[in-house]
Amino acid sequence: MEAFRYEALDAAGRTLSGVVQADTPRQARTQLRAQGLHPTSVELVRARERARQPWTRGISSDELSLVTRQMATLLASGLTMEQSLSALIEEAAAPMTREVLGGVKAEISAGLSLAAALGTYDKSFPDFYRALVHGGEESGALPTVLQHLADYLDARQRLKQKTSLALLYPVLVTLVAISIVTGLLVFVVPQIVQVFQQSRQSLPLLTRALIALSDFLRAGWPYLALAGVGAVVAARLALRRDAPRRSWHALLLGAPWLGTLIRGVNTSRFASTLAILVGGGVPLLSALNSGARVMTNMVMRAAVEGAIERVREGESLARSLGSTRVFPPLMVHLVASGEVSGKLEQMLQRVAQLETQALERRLAVFLTLLEPVMILVMGGIVLLIVLAILLPIIEINQLVR
Repeated sequence: MEAFRYEALDAAGRTLSGVVQADTPRQARTQLRAQGLHPTSVELVRARERARQPWTRGISSDELSLVTRQMATLLASGLTMEQSLSALIEEAAAPMTREVLGGVKAEISAGLSLAAALGTYDKSFPDFYRALVHGGEESGALPTVLQHLADYLDARQRLKQKTSLALLYPVLVTLVAISIVTGLLVFVVPQIVQVFQQSRQSLPLLTRALIALSDFLRAGWPYLALAGVGAVVAARLALRRDAPRRSWHALLLGAPWLGTLIRGVNTSRFASTLAILVGGGVPLLSALNSGARVMTNMVMRAAVEGAIERVREGESLARSLGSTRVFPPLMVHLVASGEVSGKLEQMLQRVAQLETQALERRLAVFLTLLEPVMILVMGGIVLLIVLAILLPIIEINQLVR
């Protein structure tokens, strides 16, 4: 069966849209009429064509977590993949979710694996998601892997929401402060300092610098905007190549504070992936290959790929990871303990938990310090502007006396 995207009118004249499963467009229209709908448009969902459209959006994070958990439950109950997808399409409330799942089902009906079908919609299913699904398919433990994956997505979404809410106030204050400073420099300062310029008196250095900055912003803002856009485009084009991207990732990883965060995020994701796959019965080498694919930092990913070669040659996992010198020593010791005791899955889960907790603490400290530092910086900028305006007035008063 194929997936067809439709638009139809109900009995009240309202326009409805969604995805319906049928063998032909005619059969799809018949099904819609049987539901009391009058179809106005029925089109075959072509996943590959749609995936190439850059303006399309994907499934939201909340929807992805819910769909993953529902699919794990359906597969564990004995339903086939196509039956599970059909049930999810009927259950989904969002039109985008129904459309994406319909496209995935069409790809699976054409003979692709689930991981390959999900790859057609890479905006909905990120790399690490497809890597875990691929590992679950290879091991035959896909329901278990999907259940653990849903738990991981929920935990990541909670951390993301907590961070976003904590950043909301500082971001709003920063935007308001930048708008106020820009307005002062572009509109207020020129009118005030014009009085001083007409008096032909020697202006203080701070005032002259403020006038020059104001004139520069008023005359050069189109060029600044164009330069900013050009810099962003050039950076994106450069980072598409492996060599510049690797250098950039190495620079980020070596940064004093940001590097620790990046290392923690990748370590937590790598440990979570290994724990899920090892717990699902995936062979260690296959689990490591999937774990390497979820690493967002190219330097750490290359280190894991080197560790895979050493494991393939017979070296222990702990020694292989320790020789890379990119993972925390605590992780290496816990992995070694898990290998000796036969509780590798539990130790990897513990590593992921500890790294996540450490990441939350670092973010909490950062956000706690960000607000006062931001207020001090913005206050200092406003103070300089006020001083630049007041200094000529003070000099005039002294001359009058």
